[in-house]
Amino acid sequence: MSDGKPPRHVVLVGFMGTGKSTVSRRLAELLACGTRDVDAEIVKREGEEIAAIFAGRGEGEFRAAETEALRAVLGAEDALVVATGGGAVLSPINRELMVQRGFVVALTADPEQVIARVSQDPDRPLLQGDVRQRVYKLLEDRKGAYDFAHLTIDTTSLSVDEVVERIAQAISRFRTSQHSI
Repeated sequence: MSDGKPPRHVVLVGFMGTGKSTVSRRLAELLACGTRDVDAEIVKREGEEIAAIFAGRGEGEFRAAETEALRAVLGAEDALVVATGGGAVLSPINRELMVQRGFVVALTADPEQVIARVSQDPDRPLLQGDVRQRVYKLLEDRKGAYDFAHLTIDTTSLSVDEVVERIAQAISRFRTSQHSI
């Protein structure tokens, strides 16, 4: 970080269906801090559901709104656990914001597990059509996109509590090395 201070937030990134929203709530409980979901922040700020933004204004407009929402959330004074949308990492500006202001954790999962988790969710605009084909294509397109994270955890065969515990241990090690988070 450029200002020499350690990040105050924990930022969860990863492909859709890897557990970001669920893990963020449980981790915030454990850390006794707030949690924010960037997608929910976008909906609140824009007054439209994400699928409607994609359909009416396109992905480019959605990504611009996502950057502004992320900037606002990560500008909060109080420590937060922040769940991002799966594509938030596509923007270099977003990645820089996350690394500067947070301890970034990438959640991953086996493609078949992702498909099982998201196949019945109509609110995922990037998965219209053949879900299996779209998941594999998006995973290929985003290969390496989450590599900037401080920590990566494969959630495929872990419970939410196991994922949270691994993150908490990593945060503790990070705090020790940085003196505080």
